Amino acid sequence: MSQLQNMAKSRTAVWLYPETMGRMDTMLKKGNAKNRSEFIEKALQFYTGYLNGEDSTEFLSKVIVSAIQGLLRETESRHSSNLFRLSVEMSMMMNILAAGLEISDDDLRKLRGRCVNEVKRTRGKISMEEAVKFQQGIEE
Repeated sequence: MSQLQNMAKSRTAVWLYPETMGRMDTMLKKGNAKNRSEFIEKALQFYTGYLNGEDSTEFLSKVIVSAIQGLLRETESRHSSNLFRLSVEMSMMMNILAAGLEISDDDLRKLRGRCVNEVKRTRGKISMEEAVKFQQGIEE
């Protein structure tokens, strides 16, 4: 834990131009700060680290880790949303197909095994052409 984290926080007044406040408010999320105080604290740590060249490597590593964590959270959120949306669409498609097809449990189990092997073999790069050839009995 750093020396700053061991000490209790002190309250102080800060006078800022309205334009500066506006820029800060728009950057809160990007700066991974919960509120203005946290944003100002991070900004001051950055600036003092910049001025004290010897502390810059320790501070920059914290900044880099913080930035990477923020990017990972955003990416994870986007991927989760996309996977959910795709899963809903896939479920709809499977239910439409299941309503129109009569396929035995044994055939379904064999097809699942073949598809698992195909996805592993192609690393997820499956093609409609290969599926059509398989269904028509044309083997490569």
